Amino acid sequence: MTKPKVLISDKMDPNAARIFEERGCDVDVITGKTPEELKAIIGQYDGLAIRSSTKVTKDILEAATNLKVVGRAGIGVDNVDIPAASAKGVVVMNTPFGNSITTAEHAIALIFALARQLPEADASTQAGKWEKNRFMGVEVTGKTLGLIGAGNIGSIVASRALGLRMKVVAFDPFLTPERAVEMGVEKADLDTLLAKADFITLHTPLTDQTRNILSAENLAKTKKGVRIVNCARGGLIDEKALKDLLDAGHIAGAALDVFETEPAKDSPLFGTPNFICTPHLGASTTEAQVNVALQVAEQMADFLVTGGVTNALNMPSLSAEEAPKLKPYMALAEKLGSLVGQLAHDNLTKIAIEVEGAAAQLNQKPITAAVLTGVMKQYSDTVNMVNAPFLAKERGLDVREVRHDREGEYRTLVRVTVSTSQGDRSVAGTLFGNSQPRLVEIFGIAIEADLDGDMLYIVNTDVPGFIGSVGTLLGKAGINIGTFHLGRREAGGEAVLLLSVDSPVADDVLAAAREVPGVRLVKALKF
Repeated sequence: MTKPKVLISDKMDPNAARIFEERGCDVDVITGKTPEELKAIIGQYDGLAIRSSTKVTKDILEAATNLKVVGRAGIGVDNVDIPAASAKGVVVMNTPFGNSITTAEHAIALIFALARQLPEADASTQAGKWEKNRFMGVEVTGKTLGLIGAGNIGSIVASRALGLRMKVVAFDPFLTPERAVEMGVEKADLDTLLAKADFITLHTPLTDQTRNILSAENLAKTKKGVRIVNCARGGLIDEKALKDLLDAGHIAGAALDVFETEPAKDSPLFGTPNFICTPHLGASTTEAQVNVALQVAEQMADFLVTGGVTNALNMPSLSAEEAPKLKPYMALAEKLGSLVGQLAHDNLTKIAIEVEGAAAQLNQKPITAAVLTGVMKQYSDTVNMVNAPFLAKERGLDVREVRHDREGEYRTLVRVTVSTSQGDRSVAGTLFGNSQPRLVEIFGIAIEADLDGDMLYIVNTDVPGFIGSVGTLLGKAGINIGTFHLGRREAGGEAVLLLSVDSPVADDVLAAAREVPGVRLVKALKF
C-alpha cells in the first residue's frame, strides 16, 4: 500500500516531520514557495501542513488533485479558504489548544507589568533617571481578578491567579456552579464582575455576542483604579473609550496584546500613560510552537492512515453509511441550537436534546454535536462538530440525550431544551419532505418557520394593528420582509413574530422596534 504523502510548506519544528514518518507517512519539507510554485507541486500530496505563511486559496485547492487534509499548526485559519476546501472534499484541521498555557502566562505577565508599571520604569531608568517615587505599584495579593471567559485559557489564568492569592470572579454563560466550585472561582454576571474587579482579563473569542463586551457603557461600570488586560481578540474592547478612561484616571492601566486592527501600527492608545502593548505575542513561545507542530502532525497522520478525525473545522465524525441519513437532521439540529444560543445564551447549565419518531431510530451523537455546535457558535469562532462536545464538557455543561419511541404529532421531531437562570427554554423542529428543516415550536408557542439568513424575533402582546406597525417601521427603514411567521399562546396573550428579512436590522431600527406599543422583546437573529 502506498504511503500517504505530506508537504510541510511553512517553517515548523523538525519533530513534526519525524512524527509523520513514524506514523506511516512520507513527508517533504519545502518552505518559502510562491503561490505559483506551490500550485505546481501540490498535486503530489495527500496532506498539507502549514502555519500562517502559506495561503491555501481556491486556486491552490483546485490544483491539489490528491489533497485530503490541510492541517494548521495553530488556531487561526484565516489563510485557508474553508468553503473551497469543503467543496473540494478537503478536511481542514487546526490545533486550538496547543498554545493555551503560553497565552495564559502572557496574561499573567501583563498583570504584573501593569501592577508595577514595569515598561515605564524600565524606560525611565535606562534614560538615566532614578524616579523611585514616581513608580508606586500595587500588590496583586488579595486583589480581585475579573475573568471574562472561563474556558480552556481562562481556567488556566484562574488557577495561576489563585496561586498568587488573588480572588477570582468569573463571567461565562457556560460556566456551571459546579465547575466554578471546582475551579475555586466565584461565578457572577458581567455587571457584578465589573463592579468588583481590581484587574480584568479577557479570554473569550470574538463573536457577535462578545464583540465590544467592554463597551464605553460597560467600561464606565468598572471600579475606579481597575487595570485591564486583553490577550484574547481585538474588538472585545472599545479602544477609544478605553483611552478616554485612561486619560481621565478612572482606569489605572491597560495592557493589550491584540487590537481591533492588526498589525496595529497607528493606534490612538499609543503613548497613553499607563498603557502597555505587545504585538500579538500570546502564542509566541518556543514550547507553544513545538506543541502545535507536533499536534498537527499527529492529527493529520491519524486521519491519513486510520481515518481518525480530531479538531476538524469542516467535517463531522460520521461513518459513510450514516452521513446521507443524518445530514438533514444535523442541519435542523444546528439551527435549533443556534436559535436557543441566540435567544437564551446567558447562564446555561443544562442542555437536553430529545428525539422522537424517525429521528429516534438514528445515531443521536451527531445530532447532539450539531446542537452544541449551533449553541456554542455564539461564543467560539473555532467550534465545529468535532470539538463542540469537548468545549461543552470543558465548561461543565450538563448535556443530556433523550430518545422517545413514542409517535407524536410529527413524523420526526428534535427538541432542544436549555436550563437558564430564568428557567427552562425549549424549541422544537421537524423535517418537511424528509429534508427541509422547519421550526414548529418556540418557548411553548406553536409556530412554523424556516430558520435561514437574517431574521427578527419579536415577543409582543397580541393586539390588533401590531403587525402593521412593525411592517411600517421596517418599510421606513428600507428593510424588505421575506417571510412572516406568527404564533401565540392565546388571543390577547403573549405572541411571537418571526420575520425573515433581506438585510441585517441595524441597532437603531431594533431600538425603534422596542418602542412599538405591545413589544416585550426584540432580537436580531442570524442563521
